[in-house]
Amino acid sequence: MNDQIHSDGSDHEHGALGDAEYAEFMELAAQEGFDPEDVEGAIGEAGHGPLPVLAVVGRPNVGKSTLVNRIIGRREAVVQDKPGVTRDRVTYEAEWAGRRFKVVDTGGWEQDVLGLDAAVAAQAEYAIETADAVVFVVDATVGATDTDEAVVKLLRRAGKPVVLCANKVDGQSGEADATALWSLGLGEPHPVSSLHGRGTGDMLDAVLEALPEAPAQTFGTALGGPRRIALIGRPNVGKSSLLNKVAGEDRVVVNALAGTTRDPVDELIQLGGTTWKFIDTAGIRRKVHLQEGADYYASLRTAAAVEKAEVAVILIDSSESISVQDQRIITMAVEAGRAIVVAFNKWDTLDEERRYYLEREIETELAQIAWAPRVNVSAVTGRHMEKLVPAIETAIEGWETRIPTGRLNAFLGEIVASHPHPVRGGKQPRILFGTQAGTKPPRFVLFASGFLEHGYRRFVERRLREEFGFEGTPIHISVRVREKRGRKK
Repeated sequence: MNDQIHSDGSDHEHGALGDAEYAEFMELAAQEGFDPEDVEGAIGEAGHGPLPVLAVVGRPNVGKSTLVNRIIGRREAVVQDKPGVTRDRVTYEAEWAGRRFKVVDTGGWEQDVLGLDAAVAAQAEYAIETADAVVFVVDATVGATDTDEAVVKLLRRAGKPVVLCANKVDGQSGEADATALWSLGLGEPHPVSSLHGRGTGDMLDAVLEALPEAPAQTFGTALGGPRRIALIGRPNVGKSSLLNKVAGEDRVVVNALAGTTRDPVDELIQLGGTTWKFIDTAGIRRKVHLQEGADYYASLRTAAAVEKAEVAVILIDSSESISVQDQRIITMAVEAGRAIVVAFNKWDTLDEERRYYLEREIETELAQIAWAPRVNVSAVTGRHMEKLVPAIETAIEGWETRIPTGRLNAFLGEIVASHPHPVRGGKQPRILFGTQAGTKPPRFVLFASGFLEHGYRRFVERRLREEFGFEGTPIHISVRVREKRGRKK
């Protein structure tokens, strides 16, 4: 398709829309009675790509979740007057002074801990690793403890911008307590009462200065650096064997014992005349909070590898039934918005009966990613390995594809005419117009006269794929409904 634009437009204030396209689109929105600010907001939300991430960390019971509730403006993070209520990382969206960002609430960080507490600490460390900036919360009434000093060392190693929050400063008398925290060497302590809201505005102003406008691009470069491919799948599915086979040499330890790989291994590999960066990741097993020790850290690292990748190659052992674990890994990649290729490994071991049942399983268990390219390979014998690169290239092309607004609206007009939305409650909502506000993955905003049911949205996505391809990529569709005030005169 020659008129597709392969650009994420991330540098542009109108998402992926150029100036002329944006002006034309806003005129159309005004004619249909939409508020210009609402339309701009919708394009901004859909077109921004990933939001910058702020991690809130500190030792247990210093008021992190209370502060998170204050930042997001609602009571969502669980708050209780005892340490250790928050265990997993929890992410919320927030806005301050017109800028949107993600806030990650973490469990309390403790040094030299074991068991569940160690898992909580690992979550906090991972949150710091993947954040763009950090708010370090210290209880000003207690002062800096040994654990706080240990967190400072961790933060210095991570090298991320840090805003120091001196919490539980409820009045002028507590200001001196906050001043004492200059000793931590993290710059100015911001005296805050997250419970009463005192000082949070000044602290958030400092947060905005620390956060980038958009997160750093972790894959590729402006000059077209190597594409990043994450090999993911449950343990012992053959990820390391596959990496060795595409590399043409033994780069990674392979062992029949599940879980040999602990750290992701980045490998620059020449394939099909192109250099790719492959990341072999430790397998994901069970739910993260049920894991212990090395397996637990391996899951966090796998999640981090997916975040850094452009394409997730999901390996599935075709000799075994598709499991809940396989589906959970697929969901992780889809929710991360990565291009996806599904590789069915150990294909050479299948007999006719297993192939028949596998096809049935794929139809039922993997219906959510029927759009993903599929390759049947053997990491041991090298069977069909030459098909892997074309599948990856196809997925990347779909991931980066953008449809011009004029063409998209002509297509939407055809849909509305040939398959109108079902009548509900005497009303028939319809799509008025839309635009593709971003890529990597493709993100669409549809503007409608009423609420569009989930089934109709799925139908629109299916028709988009039939018309424009988008093979190998998730598609995000958001809908804005016109307020009930009629058209503007």
